[in-house]
Amino acid sequence: MKTLPFIKMHGIGNDFIVVDATDGSINADRAPELSRAINDRKHGVGGDGLILVMKGDRAPFRMRMFNPDGSEAEMCGNGIRCVAKYVRERGLTTLDPIPIETGAGLLELETKGTSEEVVNVRVNMGVARLLRGEIPMTGDPTAQASEFELEVPGARLVGTAVSMGNPHVVVFVEAVEAVPLETWGTAVESDPLFPQRTNVHFVQVLGRSEIRMRTWERGAGATLACGTGACASVVASYVTGRTERCALAHLPGGDLEIEYAEDGTVYMTGPAESVFEGRWPLS
Repeated sequence: MKTLPFIKMHGIGNDFIVVDATDGSINADRAPELSRAINDRKHGVGGDGLILVMKGDRAPFRMRMFNPDGSEAEMCGNGIRCVAKYVRERGLTTLDPIPIETGAGLLELETKGTSEEVVNVRVNMGVARLLRGEIPMTGDPTAQASEFELEVPGARLVGTAVSMGNPHVVVFVEAVEAVPLETWGTAVESDPLFPQRTNVHFVQVLGRSEIRMRTWERGAGATLACGTGACASVVASYVTGRTERCALAHLPGGDLEIEYAEDGTVYMTGPAESVFEGRWPLS
């Protein structure tokens, strides 16, 4: 029986099955089915996504990330840090920074540590997008998607939307632990306002440079962390006057340092870890 080598990795608890597809041996058309099977936490390896490390057209590498429901995400902040660690430690590149193609565009990653052990990765996440047409979101495409009403079971919420190459809605709350995450997260994710659905983040502001958040990811559900979501949350916190441009984001799985530069570019710094390696049977 043919088997597929993989490595299980995580970025502050957001876990992935990473597969080297740089030799073209993996047909991406099969990835949705494979992702549903291998990410199953009872019958598979278990993870928040399947990541294929592929050859890029404009860069040495391209990341494609598939959610546990088989849908493809444009971008994954915790996942791309894992990719940077993978290609550096496997000796696939000596470039620094490392350019990597994603569905959200070409990103650059700087690794901290050594080629044998990458500890932290700083990612140029690109420019945050704030207009409805950029999210995407219904309504005037030229209007900023800031502090609009959302209806969920038993409550009315106020959200601010940001695109980090994928859609996010940030809802500020008094206490993140009191949020009925699955109920509200499911409702907002599938709200008709968002034609491609959306990631949802509930954020508690702890100070001018510190936030705490919980995440409901599109296609994955509750996760311990979301890198693009942390970026979107700090951007939303700044544009609504709640924090400064640089803030520490506390997520259930760990912390990320986020900087929202004056030119609109967002930088994320955080760890990536390898867990174990294995082989998945292919039918």
